[in-house]
Amino acid sequence: MIATKKINLNRIKKTLIEKGFIIKRKKNNFFLKDLKSFYFTALFGFVLIIISSLIPLSVDIKEDINISKSTIDNNSNVNFQKVLDGKSIDQKNVDEGLNIENLFEDIFSIEEVPTDTVRLSAETINQLFKDTKYNLEIVRKSKIVKPINLSLLPSEMRNIESTKKKKNLFIKIVLPLILEENNRIRIDRKKLFKILNKNMNSEAEKKWLNSKFKQYGVLNKDLSTLKVRMDIVPVSLAIAQAAKESGWGTSRFAIEGNALFGQWTWSGEGIKPAGIDSEEKHKVMKFKVLKASVRAYQRNLNTHGSYKKFRSERANMRDSDEELDSLILADYLDKYAATGKEYTKIIKQIIKQNNLKDFDRVKLLPTSIQLKNII
Repeated sequence: MIATKKINLNRIKKTLIEKGFIIKRKKNNFFLKDLKSFYFTALFGFVLIIISSLIPLSVDIKEDINISKSTIDNNSNVNFQKVLDGKSIDQKNVDEGLNIENLFEDIFSIEEVPTDTVRLSAETINQLFKDTKYNLEIVRKSKIVKPINLSLLPSEMRNIESTKKKKNLFIKIVLPLILEENNRIRIDRKKLFKILNKNMNSEAEKKWLNSKFKQYGVLNKDLSTLKVRMDIVPVSLAIAQAAKESGWGTSRFAIEGNALFGQWTWSGEGIKPAGIDSEEKHKVMKFKVLKASVRAYQRNLNTHGSYKKFRSERANMRDSDEELDSLILADYLDKYAATGKEYTKIIKQIIKQNNLKDFDRVKLLPTSIQLKNII
């Protein structure tokens, strides 16, 4: 049996070196070359993937930039939130334009006088006020008025010799009417903010909003404009203008046409002023009831372009949580009469001399739960 010997490579290597041979280890570069090639290929592929993903992104960004150049900013949401917060808004495009198509629709709706309506005499009215304890001195102190609504002025207004009694009777008649219309606006204004504070609105609420846009002649359903226009007229200011325009209820326009505020018309029913040129086409608007005259007056101040500064100043007072000051607001009614600034001076003089600001905080006794909630 032949014995096998294990080959000792180290001994062979040592022997060869002693005999002068040079021994070197041959490196295997095949694997390294393949590995290096794999790394380069993977890196290049990764770079291609990144570039491919960035190309559409850059295109989108470029398109967004181009679109933004031709897009007009829609600030309705911004103004909407400012309306909710009661903050000031950019007045540049607010309260612009007027759609008159449905402006007086609700006023015409109250023009139907019941068949039993009669013109009460001054004596009867005074007795009615006495029986109901309706006294202006008490009103000034208590700040409460009973809802006594008269449709017509007494024809004897011009025959009352005592100026004090005449003024007293006139204020008693128009005060509840002005308060009633202001309450109606307050109810609408409260409902407006209730709707705006909701995330979702019912069809009935949307229909109501659309009716108010028409009622106030608001273009493009602009909420900011509706907020500015849907507001009250201070009681003292309304009484003063009614007194000035109707001669404390003694004018022909007031007696015959229930026109308390001397509003003109070129197309509707009216009374032609005496002594004007035949070429003049305007008339003084006439109404079937006093209530319609008050509402038409408020609608006029709340929508007509001539009183935009009046509404703007009123909105500024609201934004500053100030009470509406009739003496300040009167300055912005210089376009109400041809006499301009002289007219506003007279209005302020009437307010001061008759202490009409005493009635600005007066409340009308509620006739419903809805009214009770706003008092």
